[in-house]
Amino acid sequence: MKKGTTKNEYTNESISSLKGADRVRLRPSVIFGSDGLEGCEHSVFEILSNAIDEAREGFGNKIEIILGIDNDITVCDHGRGIPVDYNSNEERYNWELLFCEMYAGGKYNNNSGDNYEFSLGLNGLGLCATQYSSEFMEVTIFRDGYRYELNFQKGENVGGLKKEETNIKKTGSAIHWKPDREVFTDINIPVDYFKDILKKQCIVNAGLTFELIDDRTKEKFVYCYPEGIKDYIAELSGEKGFTEIQYYTGEGKGKDREDKEEYKLKFELAFCFNNEVNALEYYHNSSYLEYGGSPDKAVKSAFVYAIDNYLKNNNLYNKNEKKIVFSDVEDSLVIIINSFSTVTSYENQTKKSITNKFIQEFLTDYLKKQLEFYFIENKADADKIAKQILVNKRSRETAEKTRVNIKKKLTGTIDMNNRVEKFVNCRSKDVSKRELYIVEGDSALGSVMLGRDAEFQGIMPIRGKILNCLKANYDRIFKSDIITDLLKVIGCGVEIKAKHNTSKDLNSFDIKNLRWDKIIICTDADVDGFQIRTLVLTMIYRLVPTLIDEHKVFIAESPLYEITAGSGKNEKTYFAYTEKEKAEITAKIKGNYKIQRSKGLGENEPEMMWQTTMNPETRRLIMVMPEDAKMTSDVFDLLLGDNLQGRKEHIETEGYKYIDLTELS
Repeated sequence: MKKGTTKNEYTNESISSLKGADRVRLRPSVIFGSDGLEGCEHSVFEILSNAIDEAREGFGNKIEIILGIDNDITVCDHGRGIPVDYNSNEERYNWELLFCEMYAGGKYNNNSGDNYEFSLGLNGLGLCATQYSSEFMEVTIFRDGYRYELNFQKGENVGGLKKEETNIKKTGSAIHWKPDREVFTDINIPVDYFKDILKKQCIVNAGLTFELIDDRTKEKFVYCYPEGIKDYIAELSGEKGFTEIQYYTGEGKGKDREDKEEYKLKFELAFCFNNEVNALEYYHNSSYLEYGGSPDKAVKSAFVYAIDNYLKNNNLYNKNEKKIVFSDVEDSLVIIINSFSTVTSYENQTKKSITNKFIQEFLTDYLKKQLEFYFIENKADADKIAKQILVNKRSRETAEKTRVNIKKKLTGTIDMNNRVEKFVNCRSKDVSKRELYIVEGDSALGSVMLGRDAEFQGIMPIRGKILNCLKANYDRIFKSDIITDLLKVIGCGVEIKAKHNTSKDLNSFDIKNLRWDKIIICTDADVDGFQIRTLVLTMIYRLVPTLIDEHKVFIAESPLYEITAGSGKNEKTYFAYTEKEKAEITAKIKGNYKIQRSKGLGENEPEMMWQTTMNPETRRLIMVMPEDAKMTSDVFDLLLGDNLQGRKEHIETEGYKYIDLTELS
């Protein structure tokens, strides 16, 4: 504390500024968007961007990236080599400007036709900021017949510039550095980040090869798309596209505002329509625009305009039908736009969105005209597109109606004002202890209710056969009182699988609202009981599959046989759940015994129900495991779906195994 000031005093001397490396090291999120792993990843991309810019200028067609065993990284390009020698204009060495000076670089005059006309790095921040945020950085450069070396430690240069003549003819730059754990909270960048970013970069830099070597695993990955976005959109769409891929290129000049400078725009775009895949990806100056911005707004406006016009002009809307919205188009659209401009307004330094007004307006007008020509010249494709977009639209509207109905039916609490018929609650409010028994019919309800522990065990009877949720559509499913009542009691909403992006709007599922720790399906051990059990499992599997993933769903085993030995005070009862257990029990009994087929749940005594089915100490529960989900789905589809021939063949080959069950029932 300075002399003459008190602890909380705010004076002119209270103001200070960050200098040198501290500008980044103490506030990395200002430059990189985060001080965590995402910010660390962005610092890597800054170095990679410079190498890509060189290749885009036509210098070098290969970039190597090496991931070291200590979270260190090396990026090597085959460009002209970073100019680091003395700069007479600035009266300083270029290495000082580039590696130690914020807002210094060779890309500020790109709109004048100079170097880096279309560049990833424009702000003169990335190289310096990454150096400042590194534990160390070692730079090796070949250019003009010289080898240059620089060394930095925690943002400070060590030893100045080393320069020596060399006979090596190659040119290029190699930067080896380690992000500093004192700057970023996490520097352990996963290899998947590099794989993803390099694939994206080779998509928009046709013919440029990226070689990724992971010294940690000794793996090597090579990425190259000779035809750029043409190759990529063909890969994305696969064989499910119902239109041919359209590819266009264009360019123009314009201003974002009358008083602003004019700049150049060039772009390529490709699109097709697909029933299985949808994707919207935008790249600008080789940078992937996660949030899109100007090109995304252009696509949304142009496609809705063009397709809506086609539908109206060909009388394809029903009377009084609402017009399409972009989500109807997006469901079937696969589009990639790769644009470049000499002036770019990024939303921020992380470059995940651009805001150029001219780019948005130019792309919008261009796409509207191209789509109009495309529809005129390709009537068959236009009709397919129009038909599919209308299907998407009407499915969305039906789904929205379904969502409203679901919300109406499933909201509310289980109380006197929102009673579910025949549901019997338990007293405990502690979800970690509560158990829900799903039983078949009113007769089972009586014995289970008398045999339960009312403190933590609730009961929900199934009245009649539950709907087969595998075959029924959602509208029919949610008209079933049995299903909606059961979902109300479970309490956590539903998970609806719908096409592409519409499903997230329909889902009401939240496991935090689950009212039970265990959901136990309890049915008779006969054919009817097995069928009801299967139908309940089908419902859970289709509407709330996360409950299976979270190990919340169980099947209560019911004994097949009741075996009584002895008499009077010495009488003892055993329960056998399988034929094998029956044989083992009877083999141990000395003297006479009596075997009877276990009765249905509704005929059992409460004491027996408690002992065999409900007492946590003595009951047997089968947990429904998530790894069984695929097999369960296949079996459900075979036995309950539309594959009649498959079901017939299954019965012919496997049916004999279950004859005894039909006899027992």
